[in-house]
Amino acid sequence: MLKRTLLGMSVVALLGLSVLSGCGDKKDTSAQSQEKILRVGTNPTFAPFEFQGKDSELTGFDMDLIRAIGKQMGYKVELHNLAFDGLIPAISTGNIDMAIAGITINDDRKKQVNFSNPYYTSGLIILVGPENNDIKSLKDLEGKKIGVQIGTTGAFKAEKVPGAKVVTFNNSDEQFLELSNKGVDACINDHPVVAYYLVQGGKGKMVGNVMEEESYGIAMKKGNEELTKKVNDALAELKKNGEFDKIQKKWFGA
Repeated sequence: MLKRTLLGMSVVALLGLSVLSGCGDKKDTSAQSQEKILRVGTNPTFAPFEFQGKDSELTGFDMDLIRAIGKQMGYKVELHNLAFDGLIPAISTGNIDMAIAGITINDDRKKQVNFSNPYYTSGLIILVGPENNDIKSLKDLEGKKIGVQIGTTGAFKAEKVPGAKVVTFNNSDEQFLELSNKGVDACINDHPVVAYYLVQGGKGKMVGNVMEEESYGIAMKKGNEELTKKVNDALAELKKNGEFDKIQKKWFGA
């Protein structure tokens, strides 16, 4: 549920990109020009949903899913690494066709973009250091220093804690590193992100209950109902034919 909240209007300059609605419409004798391209923005700092693997290749649950959706639709997926708070502006200006980056579906975002049907349900969790036995719930964070990723629902949650000092970071890696260095008392982030961090050898422990169940969706330009339907149809087919379950099992187990 990073639930990430897209704030600000980051300047996104992407040159030489064709608009999806025009793909395949113009007649051209070259095979390359006839290839349909789906330009997808992401922010690969949200493992296991999207992150940079070997040779800087973009990998993760979201990356496998969007490639499968593109294939089902008959499009080649072209991934673009953008700042998280630049994704919605890039969709609005037409620089990308859609974005997938653990984006929580909420009312504010639905005013700016179309969303696909939900493809993953998550929630927020508190992460503390391995030796911390004082913090066991959200109430215990009152007056404490909380690390969050900027523009996320985790950040919004932390801002509502009375007396807390909220420290923002560009990505979850920086957030968790600061916790390890004891620069913050705790972090609030998506449960699957924190769980993956710990499975990979990160130091700390999750405390309290999962908070604010949220659903992730694929964001597209507001009003583009045709593309939204194509994505939803592809997603439904992947769930029907078992491909979605294969991807989910790969990253989260049975």
